[in-house]
Amino acid sequence: MSDAEQTPRESMSYDVLVVGAGPAGLSCAIRLKQLAREKGRELSVCVIDKGSEVGAHLLSGAVLEPRALDELFPDWRTMDAPLDVPAVEDRMFFLTRGKAWRLPVPPPMRNHGNYIVSLGRLARWMAAQAESLGVEIYPGFAAAEILYDERGRVAGVATGDVGIGKDGQPGGRFTRGVELRARQTVIAEGCRGSLTKMLFEKFKLRDGCDPQTYGLGIKEIWEINPAKHSPGLVQHTVGYPMDARTYGGSWLYHWEKNLVSIGFVVGLDYENPYLSPFEEFQRFKQHPHIRALLEGGKRLSYGARSLSEGGIQSVPKLTFPGGLLAGDAAGFLNVPKIKGNHTAMKSGIVAAEALFDHLTGDGAEVMDYRMRLEGSWLWDELYRVRNIRPAFHAGLWAGLLYAAIDNVLLRGRAPWTLHNHADNITLKPARFCAKIDYPKPDGVISFDRLSSVFLSNTNHEEDQPAHLHLRDPAVAIDVNLKIYDAPETRYCPAGVYEIVRDGEAPRLQINAQNCVHCKTCDIKDPTQNIDWRVPEGGGGPNYQDM
Repeated sequence: MSDAEQTPRESMSYDVLVVGAGPAGLSCAIRLKQLAREKGRELSVCVIDKGSEVGAHLLSGAVLEPRALDELFPDWRTMDAPLDVPAVEDRMFFLTRGKAWRLPVPPPMRNHGNYIVSLGRLARWMAAQAESLGVEIYPGFAAAEILYDERGRVAGVATGDVGIGKDGQPGGRFTRGVELRARQTVIAEGCRGSLTKMLFEKFKLRDGCDPQTYGLGIKEIWEINPAKHSPGLVQHTVGYPMDARTYGGSWLYHWEKNLVSIGFVVGLDYENPYLSPFEEFQRFKQHPHIRALLEGGKRLSYGARSLSEGGIQSVPKLTFPGGLLAGDAAGFLNVPKIKGNHTAMKSGIVAAEALFDHLTGDGAEVMDYRMRLEGSWLWDELYRVRNIRPAFHAGLWAGLLYAAIDNVLLRGRAPWTLHNHADNITLKPARFCAKIDYPKPDGVISFDRLSSVFLSNTNHEEDQPAHLHLRDPAVAIDVNLKIYDAPETRYCPAGVYEIVRDGEAPRLQINAQNCVHCKTCDIKDPTQNIDWRVPEGGGGPNYQDM
């Protein structure tokens, strides 16, 4: 370690530190300050986020169920909240290669009373409300290390050093990270966060629950012909281009000003190593039913993000000495609803209430947080849909049949619980699978990955160590290439991984500067050889209204 790296870090202290300025983290911070104001107590609360600004790394469909927002701000409708487009019509289609068959809309997917929103825009509004209550918010602060006290309790986090060169040595712009210490630390960094992984291992938080299963959501925003635009229309599809063994489906949300949010989710429990979620999305857009909507329009934005789909049986232990998990870090997505923002917000609210009461004592762990959640509508909602996503592990037809039975007859009260398995174990060796012949993009409806990444405004300081690490570089060739024909070159939606054959021996090249922080590689790598670590704060995508 150099002299520069031995320089003491600046330190700041708070009652509560929140890592992640998403719906869960901001809801937690806001509710804490509301309670402090109601009870006449002083409470210091800080929120940090690795994005360059609040919302820069947030991506969601998004149709928002305002239930939790009603609890947090009962008068939000008079506060210029960015919920301007109510959902007015639901449509559901089953796609074959050339046809679209209208289906009844399942009860969980009916959106009367909900709103089509930009999650990034909502988060920026929530951040403004939080700051008006006295919350300190610091975007561009990438939490890289968990701090512990002398008793082994979490005592906060440290941000990563800035200005470390690719050679691992401090450069001319070197700045030490900052220690942010707190009595309690809330981890709300979203799906597959790097700190969350550390805590899972340190405190064995995943013991006794199912493995998490994930999906990869890929999204674009299009400006379409006004004659084709129907503000408030919510449409979903299943079927094409997915085969009957692969979980997936789409959304199209008609938002404001002739804008449409269009996206596709692929379950990361897929089997064929030749499958590319990005290319499946491009194929989906070429379906006649979808292409007719997009023709004459313009693609404005692109992004991708993994999401936790395992449901209540995959929820880990939620507390640890010195802190707790909230939002998608814990896995509170309601898959049949295709919604997780309202549940993330509710978890943040419940976390704040448990924390506030806990801070009057001196205990290390907020033991009643889970109990409070189990008594809330969040837990009841997730319990009722717990079997829907696991049923699709048996294939599309089995999943659809079970979903129909569960929704109509059982109403989520089946006396059994179906279970999940880890996504990285599902890939079959390439020799047992058929290659998929994806068509070349036409540059009008379908596009390549690099032009898509450009629209995500992704940027990383080039002279920094790669934040994507191979635990054993040899495995990339000896296992991934030889057995699975390098699936990382296909499951990454940003072109980060590339097999280079510039000599006799192939090698894996990592183009870390392209990374949109979706975490798919960290999830799907068959031997878990890829480890996603946080890059310098402010790096990555810079989504505006995703």
